Amino acid sequence: MRSAVLLLTLALASALQSWAVYPWMVLPPTPALPGATRSGFAPVNGVRLWYAEFGQGPPVILLHGGLANSNYWGLQVRALAPTYHVIVVDSRGHGRSSRNAAPIGYDLMASDVLALMDYLHLDKAAIVGWSDGAIIGLEMAIHHPERVSRLYAFAANSNPSGVKEVSQSPVFTEFTARAATEYARLSPTPGQFKQFVADIEHMWATQPDFTDAQLKGIAVPVWIVDADHDEAIKRENTDLMASLIPGAGELILPQVSHFAFLQDPAMFNQTLLQFLSPTSRPAGLRAARGLE
Repeated sequence: MRSAVLLLTLALASALQSWAVYPWMVLPPTPALPGATRSGFAPVNGVRLWYAEFGQGPPVILLHGGLANSNYWGLQVRALAPTYHVIVVDSRGHGRSSRNAAPIGYDLMASDVLALMDYLHLDKAAIVGWSDGAIIGLEMAIHHPERVSRLYAFAANSNPSGVKEVSQSPVFTEFTARAATEYARLSPTPGQFKQFVADIEHMWATQPDFTDAQLKGIAVPVWIVDADHDEAIKRENTDLMASLIPGAGELILPQVSHFAFLQDPAMFNQTLLQFLSPTSRPAGLRAARGLE
């Protein structure tokens, strides 16, 4: 009897250990950015927006998610910089960038990106966004399509009802704790994390609110991308956006979550390079799971 119990215990322990190493259940370390060709602070809309540039070629702007910072794109910058002029930016209040008394919203953050493009003398750029960054990209594609050459929107939602409850997710709990540590290290206002989170949570509760008509009016090439184990975004909202945007591609990345670019960077980077390639057809993909 004791042997049977011991064997069962070992089997359960082995199963739990295997489950724990599934990519979507792990939050890998935040990467470091490689050495930039140029970096600094752009004075935009009453704040100081930190940015960094890498490589040469067609411009690609990487926009991070809420509570995060540009360091999260370190593995993607390394993949793209040999071919593209890559720009990363810390959204207002995030990372190294400052904020002011203006309520943070997606329209304001999109305005910041456009002002940064003006500051860097970029007429148009491809946008790669994760979560809040993807929503900023959609905001730009809707209201300023002339500035967006194409949009890779990973883990976006079109309205607050498209978001899941993440408070019970161990990965998100770890991410929030890490965000607090990174904020204290990077921010010009290191003691204001709680106030900053309150501002962002208010935005999340009320924004975005893209209408069907706005999504149907997007005319730039778009991929709507998500992960099959995304803890934050409801799949039906991803499907809805892809169905409404004319010619949009929909890509569901397998065995990863809201942090796919960290959990399987090789797969994520391959999709980025495919999307950004001048010979690709960004609108030609529909409801794919993984890569061909």
